[in-house]
Amino acid sequence: MKIAILSRNKNLYSTKRLVEACDKHDHEPIVLDVLRCYMDIAPSKPEVHWKGGRLPSFDAVIPRIGASVTFYGAAVLRQFEMMGSFPLNESVAITRSRDKLRSLQLLARKGVGLPSTGYAHDPDDIKDLIKMVGGAPLVIKLLEGTQGIGVVLAETTKAAESVIEAFMGLKAHIMVQEYIKEAGGADIRCLVIGDKVVAAMKRQALPGELRSNLHRGGSASTIRITPEERATAVKAARIMGLNVAGVDLLRSDRGPLVMEVNSSPGLEGIEAATGKDIATLIIQFIEKHAKPNQTRTRGKG
Repeated sequence: MKIAILSRNKNLYSTKRLVEACDKHDHEPIVLDVLRCYMDIAPSKPEVHWKGGRLPSFDAVIPRIGASVTFYGAAVLRQFEMMGSFPLNESVAITRSRDKLRSLQLLARKGVGLPSTGYAHDPDDIKDLIKMVGGAPLVIKLLEGTQGIGVVLAETTKAAESVIEAFMGLKAHIMVQEYIKEAGGADIRCLVIGDKVVAAMKRQALPGELRSNLHRGGSASTIRITPEERATAVKAARIMGLNVAGVDLLRSDRGPLVMEVNSSPGLEGIEAATGKDIATLIIQFIEKHAKPNQTRTRGKG
């Protein structure tokens, strides 16, 4: 199969591993910088061009689209979908998961466990917003933040009010969540492919640090997850419409709580922690499911 990998940097670990897995299975991978792709949006014959020429049709497309280029990247992926390529994750599912507020609303509507979450616009509503999520300590998150950037733990009500007021003063979009003390600064990253959790790791934050992201110095180790955690991760990925997802869970006294569903989960940390060849499992999923014109949402949304 001809497989396009949409990635800004061919030297990134995840991109290199996907290329290796394609080569191992005798496919033809090509890494495309999504920002160098441009489109001829024609009703009869949509095309994608790259570096001065028209790209051939691809059997499948693996989107590794960074959060900062979601809008343009999703438009390029949508064009490939119009051309009949099989997307590992569909453009609609990616944009849905990247909108943190929308994704939580979709999960809540389907009854998935979540930390209590509040969202407001007016500074006059801050006191009630804090009360709504159970008071301090609480977590304040920038909606546009990634890899743990823009996440603040406010340990007192006064600190929470000050931070929220500051963010609102900067016209930043934030949400406020309850602090799950019993999680102990750890979360669980479940790697979902299709309808299975194929790997899971525990991410532990540094002492005194809230964020367990590996980019923020957190450590990773293997973990045995419960059937409830497994089912929650698979359900969350399905609700988002993602074939491949990194679902981040917190262990709480009331069961697993979903923090986030990531449409482009990094492979380095979880492959190192679990010893599993995730890249090959992704290619095997494509081999099994890739058929022309199989995009379910076909331009909706």
